[in-house]
Amino acid sequence: MILQYLLGEFEHEVTSTRKLLQAVPEKDLDYKPSEVSWTMGQLAQHIATIYYWYEGALTKDVYDMAADRLERGSPNDIKATLELFERNVEKARAALKSLTEQKLQDNWTMKAGETVLLGPIPRGIVSRGFLFNHIYHHRGELIVYLRATGNKVPGMYGPTYEESKKN
Repeated sequence: MILQYLLGEFEHEVTSTRKLLQAVPEKDLDYKPSEVSWTMGQLAQHIATIYYWYEGALTKDVYDMAADRLERGSPNDIKATLELFERNVEKARAALKSLTEQKLQDNWTMKAGETVLLGPIPRGIVSRGFLFNHIYHHRGELIVYLRATGNKVPGMYGPTYEESKKN
């Protein structure tokens, strides 16, 4: 039963993430709010990349990030980031559809070479915390970047403040 809810949430949130990434303008890809922050382009690309991690998190018991090679392209090309997002969403969707209720209970570990970065923890917790919530966190950051640069933020859970004031 939980798998149906995860798939439903995934599909709804993919639509919201797509709208947000499509709102990122080329002219502001180099914007960053502080010296320690990512640029808007890097942040958008990171959001697109998280969808790639679904496959390793949901289909492998141990995901070694050091052994994985993802071609991302330039974070200064929003069209390439959108293409990366779409490719990764397809992989993420397939990984989610391969899950069973039992696999959600199985332990999962993320490492980089011999260094354990996360886990072992149940895959169901990984799906919510490391994957879903991770994307939501960075989407919130991207919304702040868009507003700080004077760009329009798309409504994702109904109209935005600006959209609600038009009526």
